[in-house]
Amino acid sequence: MIRSLVLLGVAALAVLPTFADDKKDPPKKKERIAINEPTKLKDDADFAIQGEYEGIVLGDSAKVGAHVVAMGEGKFNVKVYRGGLPGAGWDTKIAAITGKGTRTGDDARADLVGKETALTGTINMGTKGMIFTANYGDEKMAFSKVERKSKTIGEKPPEGAVVLFGKEGDEANWNGGKIVEISDGKYLNVGVKSKQAFGAFKAHVEFRLPWMPNSTGQGRANSGVYLQDRYELQVLDSFGLAGENNECGGIYTQHKPIVNMCYPPMLWQTYDIEFAPAQFDDSGKKTKNGRTTIYHNGVKIHDDVELPKECPGGEKENAKPGVFQFQNHGDPVVYRNVWVVEKK
Repeated sequence: MIRSLVLLGVAALAVLPTFADDKKDPPKKKERIAINEPTKLKDDADFAIQGEYEGIVLGDSAKVGAHVVAMGEGKFNVKVYRGGLPGAGWDTKIAAITGKGTRTGDDARADLVGKETALTGTINMGTKGMIFTANYGDEKMAFSKVERKSKTIGEKPPEGAVVLFGKEGDEANWNGGKIVEISDGKYLNVGVKSKQAFGAFKAHVEFRLPWMPNSTGQGRANSGVYLQDRYELQVLDSFGLAGENNECGGIYTQHKPIVNMCYPPMLWQTYDIEFAPAQFDDSGKKTKNGRTTIYHNGVKIHDDVELPKECPGGEKENAKPGVFQFQNHGDPVVYRNVWVVEKK
């Protein structure tokens, strides 16, 4: 009898649905989009909506700023900052107000609903450009889209500077250097190392991130500026993120930026870098760490920070000068106006 019950139990188990039967199909992977050609974006509704917005709280005229970050397929993450945009008045003691928006039609219009936060509103085209009207509790806010420019954009190299890339032909200053020709100019490719090495220096670098709305994290417009081919200053589309040491402006794995100054993709950005190398005695023992001060889009993001060791992927520290590397992660980031002033 017991044997019969056991066999019956086994048979019953055989017809029960397994956990595998209950598994849902994994979400469909988004198509990778990687565009660095401006003319291909003129009719892109998501591109028109995304960006930086400046505004006021209606009634008391308190300044506010907003980041609208495209997440692909008509979805947006939104942050509202008290006092203004990062680097332009944001009161960092007050957490950003967050929300989510969705574009439901073909037009450049997105609606925010309060399912996750109390931030609601609409982003659409006004008579003078994109506008964003928002509600948060009893507050009503009105924003207009802006395009900020770094105060050092286009800065000319001073007398005596080493120009690593200023025009076509300067790609010869780089191992692996090639011209990337786009409708608005000729730029330097990624995956290159400067032929000239440097010790202490002041450097200026301009870069532009491609439009990659369906990608996230380290897969979104990834490159890097390696100082002496040892210390990586991260290049990444980190627009609207917290600002970590593996995001734009971070010294990879070592220091996060004081403030995340990453602009939206397809806007030119600047790094202005002051660098003092590590020092070594005659036996090759390190006696002093390297240090750096860095400005991102004209705003100080690292203030004389110490570099205790090389970053992952960097050459080992030693007393010799080192080259610049613009890292290649397979994303079409481009560079221009790169110059260096050597220091003693």
